[in-house]
Amino acid sequence: MKKYIFSLFLIFAAISLNAQSKDKIYVIKLKDKGEYYTLSDPSKYLSDRAIERRLLQQIPLNQTDLPVNPEYITQIKSAGGFIIYTSKWLNTVIIRLDDQNSLHKLQEMDFITSIYNSSVLDVKRNQKPFKRFFQQEKYEKINTTNSKSINIGLNYGPSANQAQMIKIDQLHNQGYTGEGVVIAVIDAGFNSANTMDVFDSLFLSNRVLGTRDFVQPGNNVFDGSLSVHGTMVLSTMAGNLPGQIIGTAPHASYYLFRSEDATAEYLMEEYYWVNAAEYADSLGVDVINTSLGYTRFDNPAEDHTYEDMDGNTTPITIGADLAAKKGMLVINSAGNEGANVWHYISAPADGDSVMAVGAVDPEGNYAYFSSVGPTFDGRIKPDVATQGYNAIVATIPSGIAMASGTSFSSPILTGAAACLWQANPTYNNMEIYNAIKQSASQASNPDNLLGWGIPDFLVANSLLVGNIDKINYSQDIKCYPNPFNDYLIADFFLSSKMETEIRLINSQGKVIQNVKSHVLDPGKNHIKFDKLQMLPKGIYFIKIISGGSVMTQKVIK
Repeated sequence: MKKYIFSLFLIFAAISLNAQSKDKIYVIKLKDKGEYYTLSDPSKYLSDRAIERRLLQQIPLNQTDLPVNPEYITQIKSAGGFIIYTSKWLNTVIIRLDDQNSLHKLQEMDFITSIYNSSVLDVKRNQKPFKRFFQQEKYEKINTTNSKSINIGLNYGPSANQAQMIKIDQLHNQGYTGEGVVIAVIDAGFNSANTMDVFDSLFLSNRVLGTRDFVQPGNNVFDGSLSVHGTMVLSTMAGNLPGQIIGTAPHASYYLFRSEDATAEYLMEEYYWVNAAEYADSLGVDVINTSLGYTRFDNPAEDHTYEDMDGNTTPITIGADLAAKKGMLVINSAGNEGANVWHYISAPADGDSVMAVGAVDPEGNYAYFSSVGPTFDGRIKPDVATQGYNAIVATIPSGIAMASGTSFSSPILTGAAACLWQANPTYNNMEIYNAIKQSASQASNPDNLLGWGIPDFLVANSLLVGNIDKINYSQDIKCYPNPFNDYLIADFFLSSKMETEIRLINSQGKVIQNVKSHVLDPGKNHIKFDKLQMLPKGIYFIKIISGGSVMTQKVIK
């Protein structure tokens, strides 16, 4: 895995007005977003699905949602800067510049707060290559000819153990296989995934929703010259080859993004990852899986220290925590450094809102290579662990293989989390996160080898449904936005499956909209009233009649 120091004053030497430098790469921090985009019209920069995610989870828009102001970009270009990177979450522009007069022009622009010399962001191809974390992982071809189904529903073949260990096969039997949930896989390449039998159903049903290469924009992420690492990672979630491998979310939908350059290890890759996460957010992705991590680089000047593993320092960790704040569930490999001098987790697994996944062997014992905690600031990591030693994956040219690394424990967990979210769609990302942790084998006594332990997704599902026992109906009907304009959402809990009638009533008692005899499941329910823009301003009420109970909530237009 890799590293990076985001505290710019630690990595980059500040440029003074009279500085003379031969370096050509500069990082520009912008003061604000200007007025080109507004929070009142998010449809210009977020998809409908991304906006809906924020509404469901009651996440307000803020300045980080706004794209970098294109007028600022134009002015930077006009001053002589060649744009090589922009980030809306970090409000940062990275440029190439070799003219001192151009630098002076930029320093005079009032929307720029700082300009830093950042030669370490240039790719140093002449550096001695550092062994990337996934290059430490091992693979072994297996024979699946005589594999038999061990599950009454799906024929998992040799992949049964990694599913059964976390009880995700039981959720599969209940019909929760990830359908309707969108996962972004951010990795190093998906070599030949579009031509492999294991992904036939994925492509035939059009559940690869899009791809993008952030390292080489416009490149084909399936290209045979790229790493097969992302292909193997994807197979543990989306694989569907009965008798050989069934992934943990075989019916989810996927975006496939490349942020990692497998030929070198350099700090810009963390920035590429942030761009991929920003794009995932804008598309309305639900879950991000990343089987990457950063501690050391080809150029030692870029290296992280253990002190940087504090959840607030590296750009990828800052970006990953921001992704979680946008309502996405962010899941990351803990790292493969457990047996090395650097044995700690890597970035972004140190993020406080990032679910870091360690590895166990097929019997559930700690795998020797799995990176450990704590974070530098003393938090327990990893969060949980799943099978990462001798996990079953699909690869080329050998087909089905056993592979060892936290690269595979993370996506096994990610696919299962998608199924859990499918089963409990009205919960937010951190509620899903916490249910997974609390379901795990060491939840009462977590440690820095396996965190909270091996999750049990049947228990996690029960924990989410079981929360309704603690709910006071009259206090827990939530309506938003309130005041409303053209739509209104009501969230509430039911103790069991029952017929429910939901009414929107005006102050004179007239029913404006009515959902009659609608059988709802136990747990958290979510009802949306739309096409309300023509209603006059005033006081309205949501009235919910269910099983002899009546709930009401006042709302205002």
